[in-house]
Amino acid sequence: MDEGVLRFARTAGHSPARDAAAERFSALGEHGGVWLAIGAAGRLVDPDRGRDWRRAMRAVLFAYGLNTAIKLVVRRPRPQLAQLPQLTSTTTRLSFPSAHACTSFTGALAYSRLGLPRLPLYALAAGLSLSRLYLGVHYPSDVIAGAALGSALAPRVGAAAR
Repeated sequence: MDEGVLRFARTAGHSPARDAAAERFSALGEHGGVWLAIGAAGRLVDPDRGRDWRRAMRAVLFAYGLNTAIKLVVRRPRPQLAQLPQLTSTTTRLSFPSAHACTSFTGALAYSRLGLPRLPLYALAAGLSLSRLYLGVHYPSDVIAGAALGSALAPRVGAAAR
């Protein structure tokens, strides 16, 4: 089932323009970058709660670090579909869990708890996560596991950082 969903994501609705746009969009999530940028902007706009913004940013960084450690233990290789090469390069050859999904769902939850609107945050998190399927660099189970991990980490990391 994992490969079937991935094959569908890698073939449905593709065009050179969409592929390039998906690659650029997905790059926003590299190493949790867009989520760290949101946190930094929050600190600038809302300096009275700078400590809370830093805590949320630390949650994103912790999620990225833990996700990387899990990848090194699990060592699941990235998908390789016949006649469907990956549409972007990756920093590692390891796939499980998806760091884009993990940092995205950590960031969405952490920043929504600071008052940013939930819908745009979760739309961004879902979009970045799904872009990894579209680009063929993750199995659906990688993305689901990353999203679950990120969602579970955000409240615990935020509480521990207080």
